[in-house]
Amino acid sequence: MSFEYGADGPRSVVVGVDGSETAYRALHYAVGQARRQGGRVLAVYADQIPSLAFATAVPLAASAVVDESTDTLVAELRTTVDGLSREYGVAAVFEVVSGDPVNALVHIAERERADAILVGASVQAGHKLFGSVAMRVVKIGRWPVTVVP
Repeated sequence: MSFEYGADGPRSVVVGVDGSETAYRALHYAVGQARRQGGRVLAVYADQIPSLAFATAVPLAASAVVDESTDTLVAELRTTVDGLSREYGVAAVFEVVSGDPVNALVHIAERERADAILVGASVQAGHKLFGSVAMRVVKIGRWPVTVVP
């Protein structure tokens, strides 16, 4: 048996980011995986505007972010993604969309022909009733889903 050089894992990874500790770990995991595989990372933040919460994910214009705390979070996430991209030499893109996080991840994964989706483990109690983002992506999508604790 001979050793084979190359990449067997996903080369295009969509990762959900929301500012939580588990999402930051998922982002770092995605960047490491992309570095090892020679791939790219598509970091997605879904801004859940209440009236659009279950709508199809649509790109959100930078001027559409009106909540100051959300605006600060988006800037922090963009800076983190850009910094990790430069530090590890990985192609990484940060995108803000409006709507449900599951629809956002699925929409971006389809559009970009991603190989996998990564998310941070949920720590919200309500997910026991309604299901976590990861479980909902598994049910809708056709990608391997990695949940990072």
